[in-house]
Amino acid sequence: MKINFLTTIIALAISSLIAYGFYSFNDSENKIILSVGSFLFLSIALINLIGINFKLSRTTTNIRVVSGVFFVVSFFCNLLFSGFNFSIPTYVIINGIIFLIFMLIIYGIYRAKQ
Repeated sequence: MKINFLTTIIALAISSLIAYGFYSFNDSENKIILSVGSFLFLSIALINLIGINFKLSRTTTNIRVVSGVFFVVSFFCNLLFSGFNFSIPTYVIINGIIFLIFMLIIYGIYRAKQ
């Protein structure tokens, strides 16, 4: 696994700008939870999408595809949460399940070494 620092910094900057957008357009009392949660999930997905290369190109491609899909899923999930009032446990449970499924798939792809 090789980390490209420039693209990792770009991924973090993009994620922080998206999280700031969620913070700015949300008027509920849970906007800090929404922005922190969206930053964490989006940054991990984007770092896997553009910031990391693996030894095998097939592994890199599969992880990038999965990361791209979960980036879009997380973006629209957080966009949905920013439009409605939500409780903190609902947000943590839904995003936690999506994040853990994402990590399980990434781990499975990495362990398969294909």
